[in-house]
Amino acid sequence: MAEQQAKFVEGNLFRHVSVMALTSSVGLMAVFVVDLINMLYIAMLGQAELAAAIGYAGAILFFTTSFGIGMSIAVGALVARALGARDPASARARATTGLILGFVFGSVFAALVWLMLGPLVALLGATGRTAELAVDFLAIVIPSQPLLMVGMIGGAILRSHGDARAAMMATVWGALATAVLDPILIFGFRMELTGAAIGSVAARVVIAAMALRPIVKHYGGFDRPTPGQVVADMGPIWAIAVPAILTQVATPVGQAFITRATSSYGEAAVAGMAIAGRLTPVAFGVIFALSGAMGPIIGQNFGAGRMDRVRRAFLDGLIFTGLVIVAVSALLFLLRAPIADAFQAEGLTRDIVYLFCGPLALLWFFNGVIFVGNAVCNNLGRPFWSTMVNWGRHTLGTIPLALWLGGIWGAEGVLVGQALGGVVFGLAAAWLAMRAIAAPAVAPASSLRPAAPSAPEAESIASPGERRA
Repeated sequence: MAEQQAKFVEGNLFRHVSVMALTSSVGLMAVFVVDLINMLYIAMLGQAELAAAIGYAGAILFFTTSFGIGMSIAVGALVARALGARDPASARARATTGLILGFVFGSVFAALVWLMLGPLVALLGATGRTAELAVDFLAIVIPSQPLLMVGMIGGAILRSHGDARAAMMATVWGALATAVLDPILIFGFRMELTGAAIGSVAARVVIAAMALRPIVKHYGGFDRPTPGQVVADMGPIWAIAVPAILTQVATPVGQAFITRATSSYGEAAVAGMAIAGRLTPVAFGVIFALSGAMGPIIGQNFGAGRMDRVRRAFLDGLIFTGLVIVAVSALLFLLRAPIADAFQAEGLTRDIVYLFCGPLALLWFFNGVIFVGNAVCNNLGRPFWSTMVNWGRHTLGTIPLALWLGGIWGAEGVLVGQALGGVVFGLAAAWLAMRAIAAPAVAPASSLRPAAPSAPEAESIASPGERRA
């Protein structure tokens, strides 16, 4: 069994942030690159309604994925707390319970979404043949949501152990499976959107299997929990999971509004938005990965009582974000024409792609600040602060500006309004993160258990009521 120690309480913090973010982002981007390739394949079919259907389906899948992200944040934080207290048995128990709860509630959630597919797609503004295609695609993919939950929670457990590479490889293998299957199914068997949907399901099966394998092989596997243990662990898990899920769900809710607002400008606008939506996680995968990547770093140092390193990690996260945004924005600007050509984008669709690859890319810095701030708040016992920031950003920071600027500049104004709202709430996230560092909601694990002479203190915090005897 791999040695279960905290590894971020020593060494250069900027290097830890960079390594964790980059390795985590490779896994994320592997999945999103396949989504981008799917979009290219669909564009090659030359049917505008197919591309629009992918855009509508993507908004709903973003919503379901956000539920899984919230659960994985909760389970990862609890496993990290146990490891920080040098209690591998408790870490294994929390991992087991979290996985069970994630699968069960993920199944219920998927069933509810599946039953409501028609109304949900209509709510986004899809009509006619486009709506039918989106529903058909989602009807195949949504039932695999519990498998995605297992894969995401497994990846969070691995990152809590500091094994970002294993978490990364789980999603890389899933992406490779899809990359092989998609052209065969879409073109070889002429299955079009149905083939893309089947490829997505296959990827989720592979991700789940490859995330669980290293946990069983290297980190003690899982327990056979009793009903009492599951019930006892539900409280601590939901204490973090509920605000974390609410935080994550805010993003697809805001994106759903943008999709709805853009749909009034026609399928060309929706297609442009869909391309931008597929480009975003590929271009900014490192930024998307920051919250989950920085969680163990923040948690381990807080658990060790090293508030100086917690503060430094937060600042290094902001510096890292700025460097990534400048580099990616420059690359997108230089490649804006080839990107638009690859998607056969013309007219309004091309204008939206150019806008995304220009000034809007730079404004993504403030979204990165929100991700870094969320990592701080979630691991210092202030998860509802993250919830407030995310909901504020995707409601007050999205709807008024998108409506106002949309009335002036059309579909492009909608996207500009959405981006500008991130500036205000990015600054708010930074302020709240500094407040959380100055006044954490719970005590460090090191203050609750005497430190062993030679073992490094570790990860996130454990409040007295959460620690096991």
